[in-house]
Amino acid sequence: MTHETLADSAGPGDGLVRVGAIVFIIGTVATLVTVAPLFLGTEPFPTAAYLVSMLMGVGFLIAGIGVLRSIAAQRRQARQPAPPAPPAPSV
Repeated sequence: MTHETLADSAGPGDGLVRVGAIVFIIGTVATLVTVAPLFLGTEPFPTAAYLVSMLMGVGFLIAGIGVLRSIAAQRRQARQPAPPAPPAPSV
């Protein structure tokens, strides 16, 4: 039984999906923080806070590119010819 780490089993595009998820979560937290003053009746945050909330869409885009890269790699692998089968044993 072999022990594979997460980095050893990562395929093409997996890193982009992870990075995209992290960026998406940062954008989600920023969105929640910028919307909170609307409900609390306090002063709104500066424009920079709203720009950080745009990371939600950027993270989604990065993850989508990672998924498309993974799909492309799997298709390339499926198109490769299979290795020849070993000859059948003679009786």
